[in-house]
Amino acid sequence: MTVLARVEDQGDRAVVVNMNATRRGALSPDLYAAINDAVALAQEPRIRAILLTSEGGFFCAGGDLNVLIERRTLSEAQRRDKVDELHGLIRALRAAPVPVIAAVEGGAAGAGLSLALAADLIVAEAGSKFTAAYVKAGLVPDGGLTSALARILPRPLAMEMCLLARPVTAERMEALGAVNLVVPGDQVLASAQALADTLAKGPPEAQRVIRQMMSEAYETSEAAQLDRERNAMAAAAGAPEAGEGIAAFLEKRAPQFGIK
Repeated sequence: MTVLARVEDQGDRAVVVNMNATRRGALSPDLYAAINDAVALAQEPRIRAILLTSEGGFFCAGGDLNVLIERRTLSEAQRRDKVDELHGLIRALRAAPVPVIAAVEGGAAGAGLSLALAADLIVAEAGSKFTAAYVKAGLVPDGGLTSALARILPRPLAMEMCLLARPVTAERMEALGAVNLVVPGDQVLASAQALADTLAKGPPEAQRVIRQMMSEAYETSEAAQLDRERNAMAAAAGAPEAGEGIAAFLEKRAPQFGIK
């Protein structure tokens, strides 16, 4: 049986490799399983990041249309269950205890774009394209795509992507702040790994709390978020990571954050 995805345990990070190259990285049960396995692995304190990458030069083309044709024979309730499997994957990535980095080569389309935007940091290949391709097949976005686009892009562009399925280049996404870094294709994974290296040197508990607070900030009032920040800062200021970080700053040396 062909395996379409794998998880590489690289010591301080879990790397999910989408191996479905013949289908341009289309979603597969193997990819779902690999991502869930990576999130489970990230519960271990030694894991500091999850990386999402693909073989074959294209990050993810989204749902396999051959599979979607077969789903037309299912009841609407059964089709909802199938979509919920994807949504469970997005929720798992959002709830992961460590930052998620997407290394996008070639492009990301449909639910593949949803997957990329579920990451916290995105490194993209120069010239790669981000496409909400659903409408071309008479479908509508899923995987949290409308929520993600509404958060990070101006409304007219988000509408253009979803209603007209016009691709947006990595360069334009970077200019709008939706992509962190655009690099040549042969540097995408290395650049994503470099981000993971930087995260691995940082304070893990502070990173976890920052990630959680940032996620909550999109769905809460400013007053409630101020209270969250107050409580988190009061806790952080008395924690060992702050002790090391402040001392290192005052002593003009690199901090040595580690698992306590």
